[in-house]
Amino acid sequence: MSQQATPARPAPRGKLRRVLPLLITAWLVLEIWLLVQVGSWLGGLTVVLLLIAGAVIGGSLIKRAGLKALSAAIDQSRDPKSQQPQTGTSLTVLAGLLLIVPGFLSDALALTLLFPPTRVLWRAAGRRVADKALRSTAGAGADPFADAVRLQEQLRIHRPDGKVIQGEVVEPGVGPQGPDTTYRPPING
Repeated sequence: MSQQATPARPAPRGKLRRVLPLLITAWLVLEIWLLVQVGSWLGGLTVVLLLIAGAVIGGSLIKRAGLKALSAAIDQSRDPKSQQPQTGTSLTVLAGLLLIVPGFLSDALALTLLFPPTRVLWRAAGRRVADKALRSTAGAGADPFADAVRLQEQLRIHRPDGKVIQGEVVEPGVGPQGPDTTYRPPING
């Protein structure tokens, strides 16, 4: 008689993971409803032209933000000791992507990402979310966003000239008791 292992219970899903499919569905239904309402008011051809114009403007925003980020990267590579400029391209790229997505609700959200007063609010909200993720006590692999923010913070710690300082992590209470007599090659710097 063989014993069968009880199946492992999956880890509980976070609040956002439970609600996200419902939010996306509600967003899509609202976008379609709004397109139909505006189409009945302005006409189908006008709605199609507005959607095409939004896609073209979104593409040009992404292109402009990419060129701005590229020029900032080139300037940084020429003078690595200079202060890294704040290009603000992430919100512009997100606004461009939202403009490319068909729908007027996403276009309105994109406009809030572009106007300076609301852009400041979005940037502050993003910093709060990133700070919360940095202070998260979740282990590695538990929260992908927190892992990405921690990795970005670790990359920021590295020196701008690319030098890596060798070191060793020492945890108290771990390892042999007594003097360490193992050979270690000298550190060349």
